Parts: sequence; structure tokens; C-alpha cells
Amino acid sequence: MKVPVPVPICSIMLVLPLLLAVLQTVTAQKNGIHIYSLMVDSKVSSRFAHTVITSRVVNRADEAQEAIFDMELPKKAFITNFSMIIDGVTYPGNIKEKAAAQEQYSAAVARGESAGLVKATGRKTEQFQVSVSVAPAAKVTFELVYEELLKRQLGVYELLLKVRPQQLVKHLQMDIHIFEPQGIRFLETESTFMTNELADALTVSQNETKAHILFKPTLSQQQKSSGQQDKALDGNFIVRYDVNRTLSGGSIQIENGYFVHYFAPEDLPTMPKNVIFVIDKSGSMSGRKIEQTREALIKILSDLSPKDQFNLITFSSGATQWKPSLVPASPENVNKAKSYATGIQAAGGTNINDAMLMAVKLLESTNQAELLPEGSISFIILLTDGDPTVGETNPTSIQKNVREAIGGQYSLFCLGFGFDVSYAFLEKLALDNGGLARRIYEDSDSALQLQDFYQEVANPVLTKVAFQYTSNAVEEVTQDNFRLLFKGSEMVVAGKLRDKSPDVLSARVGGKMYMQNITFQTESNVAKQEEEFQSPKYIFHNFMERLWAYLTIQQQLEQMVSASEADSQAFKTRALNLSLKYNFVTPLTSMVITKPEGQEQSQVAEKPVEDAIVHNAPPIDVGVARSPDILGQRGPPGDPHDFPSYSSRLRNSGDSAFSPQVVLEPRQVELDDTETQNKERIITEPTSASIQASPVLLTLPGPSNDTLCVDIKHSQGPMNLLSDPDQGIEVNGQYDTKKAGFHWIKVTFKNPQVQVLASPEHVVVTRNRRNSAYKWKETLFSVLPGLKMTMDKTGLLLLSGPDKVTIGLLSLDDPGKGLLLFLRDTDHFSSHVNGTLGQFYQDVSWEMTEVADDSQRTLRVQGKDFSVTRKLKMDYQEGLPGTEISCWSVEL
Repeated sequence: MKVPVPVPICSIMLVLPLLLAVLQTVTAQKNGIHIYSLMVDSKVSSRFAHTVITSRVVNRADEAQEAIFDMELPKKAFITNFSMIIDGVTYPGNIKEKAAAQEQYSAAVARGESAGLVKATGRKTEQFQVSVSVAPAAKVTFELVYEELLKRQLGVYELLLKVRPQQLVKHLQMDIHIFEPQGIRFLETESTFMTNELADALTVSQNETKAHILFKPTLSQQQKSSGQQDKALDGNFIVRYDVNRTLSGGSIQIENGYFVHYFAPEDLPTMPKNVIFVIDKSGSMSGRKIEQTREALIKILSDLSPKDQFNLITFSSGATQWKPSLVPASPENVNKAKSYATGIQAAGGTNINDAMLMAVKLLESTNQAELLPEGSISFIILLTDGDPTVGETNPTSIQKNVREAIGGQYSLFCLGFGFDVSYAFLEKLALDNGGLARRIYEDSDSALQLQDFYQEVANPVLTKVAFQYTSNAVEEVTQDNFRLLFKGSEMVVAGKLRDKSPDVLSARVGGKMYMQNITFQTESNVAKQEEEFQSPKYIFHNFMERLWAYLTIQQQLEQMVSASEADSQAFKTRALNLSLKYNFVTPLTSMVITKPEGQEQSQVAEKPVEDAIVHNAPPIDVGVARSPDILGQRGPPGDPHDFPSYSSRLRNSGDSAFSPQVVLEPRQVELDDTETQNKERIITEPTSASIQASPVLLTLPGPSNDTLCVDIKHSQGPMNLLSDPDQGIEVNGQYDTKKAGFHWIKVTFKNPQVQVLASPEHVVVTRNRRNSAYKWKETLFSVLPGLKMTMDKTGLLLLSGPDKVTIGLLSLDDPGKGLLLFLRDTDHFSSHVNGTLGQFYQDVSWEMTEVADDSQRTLRVQGKDFSVTRKLKMDYQEGLPGTEISCWSVEL
């Protein structure tokens, strides 16, 4: 008699959204609205991105149907235009001052109509949705235009595009042009919908200053990729790049009477830091939040430089400092601080005021004692998850107290954990004191988000930075004085050239670096620059004027937060006027969507603001989290139970940006021909418990392509699995005998410099101090110079490249099992490969044995004999239920 297997609760949570999502998709197609063309055109000119999304639909039903235009755009972008063409008539979106549109907005809400067309949907995106009734056989063209200035973070610019048509599309195209006069230093792409089949539809071309990325899949490619007739593409497409830089550290670019000055000097030494971490340990932080905070804090402490000084303050109802003064970040002090951090427990209320004043007083007393090193930078990092409940609880009073205490001497960075804290309160607290605020989203990668933020501010290279230009040459210049410049970021100044400006625009940038002042000088020939931006093929004209307006509006909105009431009104007026002049949907303007007569007339698109979504937290998109390596060079990560169940990443079923099918429906993938030779493969039922999976499958060199199944019988702590200096690859891991697999595996590449850290819960990819975290079975297709990373619905992660060994990692999505490791294309190993597994590719030979049994042999490796036995093992590289293979089994 079979005992029924209990179904985990998380499985139920997964299945329900899946059914709902499928029903929604089928309904969308059965109602007769057919998308026959979807075009995404994005032109990036000198970091300024202009994106046009055009969707054409037809109603094939016999009666009127509702067509829904549903797109996602980056949060930092401003919508500049939306229109619908119905039966040859254009219905434009009209941008008005928010107050002027409020009457129409309120009336629509009173009628129960969905007036708000834009809402936050994730960490980086907003959703724009509008619907219209379409007569039988009628066609509608939707067009959405938005613009944004790409911001450099941790050494890269990132262009994010969403692709989710909800059905197969005959004419589907994504066309991206990038023009950077400084020259493109590197360019990489990443997708969460791309497969090997769709990769044939992607072309990337690049020269010194231009890049062109075209994705144009046919219907058959879309169908072959999904494996089903009614499935469609759904996910992100990301382009990351950086530009070349000169010794002057800057580049002045000029177009149509406007200029932009980018400033990011390379190779400056990092200034020593005096940093105080102020950590909320109130009762609301209990459980997962405090665990992740401890995890992140321990890693951040490890990243402190020996030249830094630091201290910790924890607070709940009261505040406690770890040490009476700041201490040097010596190995001894860092280890003591880690021990202290490990013991932080959550309980009590939230007294932000006392904690902040204690931090400022600590810096003040250290400064008065002349214990702050000359040329160092001092700042405070506050992490809290809720509004103040103990002591001074009035937000305005706390902001005033902290501002007066700091007195412009130190910078304050505020991190809001989750959605129970007022982001507006933290933002003003930070901006009042020369810092910035950031929301930390509650999810499995919250610790990585915290580490990410620290990496952004961990390396200050310049302070008191001021820009000066040729006298009487420019006007209406954006912000030209900055408190701090961090490694991997960039300062941007834009303005207008005067009518009689000189032929050469000169700029002088002064600042203070460690122990000395420094000046950078840059010149730009106006006529030459104007000529460089004349080609209509890869840029949109007058972009620099719009860039200047975009940057000015963003800065005016930011200055409104920390300015006095009188100044705030002046900033608001200028930002509003520019928003209306340049047709931007900003927090001060609204777009009124017009429709044909007889349909609801008052739909209004407004820019969401951060605090407006506090009580309706957007779903989390884990695939873009970044953070530094959990392991570094210091051993394994924390306990695997620190990671939540898979259900933690679920969006609600109404969020069409997420497709649960990716999690639940594994797909058979084709192995290379060399992998299928000399193997007897039999599809088995998952109940075949007698045949076990091998934690390591190695393809041996030579014409036979024999497979070696490696079973590790003894836990050996962190292991050097293989290292090949010629290949620039190193693989380390820790084996878990109880789970018959690896507790973690870390793969490090030297060129490009990439690190992949895998645990049974997720995969973290580190590149340029920036991380992306991925769940297993989450589709990934990332192409970097010299390296390709792919993961499909089976959960098989492949790391490959030209003339490189292919490394495969797999999680069986079973808490009782560890990671599995596979090696392919092993003929690329050099003669210098070594390690526990690498040894099998050095001086290997089969030895004759006296035993008559053909299933037993001796394998000689570098003079050492291993007994190997022919066995049947399970191979899960093609997903469940697995495939039986015959391999040579060796025990280590």
C-alpha cells in the first residue's frame, strides 16, 4: 500500500497563480484581440535614452472587444507621449498640470473607473495600462514614448526593456541603437526570456562609438522557444555598458546649443572613511529582517579598509553603541564587531531620534579629540523598518534635530527596510544632510541589497567637487557643486551655450582627494561636437536639450524635499514649467487620455511617488538584485535555512509581468552531440529510488568521451575542485554528505572578471562589485565579452565561452538535496589544470586489470590508481524525471 505523499503548502501557492495566469492569457487571445505587430525602438545618445513602443492590434471577433495596452517602463523614466490611432483618427494624450487634471481624475474615480493608468510594479519599473473598446475588424495602433538619463552605478550604465506581449506576435522587433562619442569600453546583454532557440534572432554589432542590438524572432522561433502554441515571451532585456575615459576624467558633448559634461575620473585612491552604522533592532525587525541585517552587516564589516574607522549603534526603545569611540578597522576589531553583530536580537520600540543624535555626538567627540584622520570622510548609515514610536516621534522634529546636530559636516544615508516606514521621512532626513535614501525590498535577497548599497558608497574618491566654465559662455546650468564622488559613479552637469559663446568650451573641475586638492581641465570644440551629432541614423535630434530639461526637473524635484517653504515653491514652479514645456509626465503633471466618443473619457496617467505605494507594496523582482559576493575569500555562506521558500518570489496572479510557468514546467533541452555519444539513456520514472544521482559528472578527454561519475564520501570542508590558470577558471565548493550534493559552489573567471556563487536556494553573479541574484529555474541568458551564462526551466545553469570548458550547475529544487556539478567541453583544459576534479584531466590512463569483469577497471591519474566501476546513475541535466546513464563511478 502506498502512503500518500504530503503536498507542501508552497506547491499549492505555486499552482494557483499558474492556473490564473494561463486563464488570463487564453482569455486575452480568445476575445478576438490579436497583436499583429509589436515594435520596441530605443535610441541611446550619450546616456540619454529615447524609447518608443508601438503595438498594433486588430479585433477578429464579431462584436466589439476591449483591447488593453499594457507596458512596463523604468521608474526613473518620464513618459513624454502616448497616442491611439483608431480607424485613422489619432487620440493623443494631453499633459497638464496635475491640479488641472485633478477634476477629471476625481470624477473618473467617483464613477468607479480606473483613473490611474501608471502604478509601481517592482523595484525598477512602473506599469502603464490603458484600455479601449474596438469595433469588429477595426485596428488600433498604440504608441508610448518615454525618456530617461541612464545613471552610472558601480561602473555600468543599464538600459532595461520589458517584453511581454501575452501572445505570439507575427512582427515582433526590439531595435536598440547606442551612440557614445567617448567610445564604448564594453557591452553586455542579459535576458530573462531568451533561449537558445531565440538567440538566433538576436544580433549584436559594435564598433568604437556605436552599438546596434536587434531582436527579431519569427513566429516559428517564438513557438519553438515556448514549446507551446499559446505561450508568449515574458521578461526583461537588459543592456549594460560603460565608456572609455581620458586622463581629464571628463567629456563635454555639445548638440544644438546645449552641452552636457560627464565627469568620472579613473584610478583615484579611495579616501579613508569614518562610518557609523545605526541599526534598527526593534520588534518589527524580528525574524527574517534581523537575520538578513546581521548577514549583510557581517559582510559589510569584512569589506572595510584597514584605513577606515567605524562603530555600531543599535536601537529599539533606546540606543546602544558598541564601543565608546570609533575604532580602526583592524582584523581584530572587525572580528569583534562581527561577533557583536551576530548577537543582535530584535525587540522593543523604535527610537530613531536618540540613535541618530548618539551617532552624531560620537563623530563630534572623535573629531574634537582630533582622532579623525586627515583627509578622511565621515558619514552615517541608518537602517530602519518603521516609523518612530519611542522618544521624539514627530518626523519634522527629528529631521530638525538631526540637521542641526550634523550642521553640514557629515553625510547621512538612510535605508528603509520594507513598506512600514515613511520613505518621505527618510528621504528628507538624508537629503537634508548631503546623502540619499534607498528602499530595501523584503525578499530573499534583502541582505544582498544592503551590501549593494554599501558598495556604492564604500569608495569615496573626491569631495567638495565644483565645476567652472568659460566666463559668460554658458547659462541655465544644472547643479555644479557636489559633496561626494564615489568610485563607479558619475557626475553630470548640463546647460545652455550663450549666443556668442567661444569656439572652444573650457571646463575646470576642482575637488579634494585624499591629502591634497586636485583640478581637472577639459576642452571641447563646439563646431566639431555639433557635427558629431548630425547623423539621423542612430540618434534623435535635440536630445541634449531634452537631457538638460530632464536633469533639471529631477534636481528641482529633489531640492524641493529639503528646501525651505519659499524656496521649495520656486523649485516646484520651475520643474512644473519645464515638465509642461517638454511634455514630461512628472510628479507635478498628469496625462489625460482621450478616447472615442461614447467611451469613458477621463483616464489620467500620473507619475507614482514612492510613499504612495507604502500600503500597497509592489511585487518583488529578484532577478536584478546586486550585491557583492557572500563568500569573498572567507569560506562558506550562512546556514541554508536562512533562505526562504520558493514561494517568497511569487507575484499575485494579476501581475502579468511574471509567469509562474517558468517555475513549474521544466523543458527538455538538447545536449551537445559529444554528450550523447557512448551513453545509454533510458527515461525513468522519478520513483526509481535505487538509482541515485551522482553529485559530479565529468566528460573524460579522448575519443571515447567516457563519463566519470564522482561520488564524494567524506565531507572535507571547502574544496578546491579545479583550477586552470590558462583558462582563467577556478571552482571551489563545499560538499554535504547528508544531502549527497554541494552546500555551495563558487566559480571564478578571470576574463571577464565574474564570480558565480551557487547555493541550493539561488545563484548570485558578481561583476564589477555588482550582483544579480537569480532563483533556480528562472530563465537567464546573459552574454558578456568572453562568457555566456544560461539557465532554462530545468534549472540547469551553464557557464560557457569560446575555447572555454563548460561548467554546469543544477539544483534539484529539493531541500534534502545539494547542488550537482557537470563539466563539458573538457578538451579545452590546459596542461596546468589541477584540483580535486581537475586532476582527472592530467596524465590519465586506463590500466589493465586481472579481474575478468568488464564493469571494473583501474584509472591511473598522475601515478595514483583509482578503482572505477561501471554503474547506472541518474542524470538530471534534461530535467525531471531524469535519465539513466551508464558511467564509470569513482569514490573520493
